[in-house]
Amino acid sequence: MTYENLDAELINELLADGRASLRSVGESLGVSVTTVSNHLRDLEAAGTIKGFVPVIDYDTLGYDVTAILQLKVEGEALPEITDRLGGMDRMMTVYEVTGEFDIIAVGKFEDTDSMDDIIKELLAEREIKESNTSVVLSAPVECDQFPLPVEESE
Repeated sequence: MTYENLDAELINELLADGRASLRSVGESLGVSVTTVSNHLRDLEAAGTIKGFVPVIDYDTLGYDVTAILQLKVEGEALPEITDRLGGMDRMMTVYEVTGEFDIIAVGKFEDTDSMDDIIKELLAEREIKESNTSVVLSAPVECDQFPLPVEESE
C-alpha cells in the first residue's frame, strides 16, 4: 500500500463507518493505530476531513418537505444573500451558480406553510429579482458521499 493510497483507504473506511475506532481502522488497513492517527490528523489539518457528524434522517423528525429554490439576485448583493441563506437553519445547501439563476438553495421544512413563509421572507428582499421553487417528490439519493479510487498495489 502506498502513502497516497493509505489516505484514500482511510477516508473510505471512515465513509463506511465514521464511528470506527482507530484500532479497527488500522486492523482493516493493515497499519498501526499511530499511523492511522497521524494520517487522520494530517487529513484534518489539510481540511480534507472537516469533522465527524451523524447522518440525520430529517423526515423522521418531521421535516417532510424538501424544496429547491432558484434565485436571481442583483450582482453586488449576491454575497450578502448567499451568506444570509447559509445562516438559515432550514437551508441544507447553498450554491452560487451559472445559468439563468444566480443561487440554488436546498431547504428542509416541516410543511408547505413553513416553506412558503421562508420564500415570502426571501422575496421581500429587494435584491432578489426572481425566484423559482421546486418541491422534491422523492429523493432516491440525498447527501451521498462516494468512496475514493484506490490504485491497486503490485
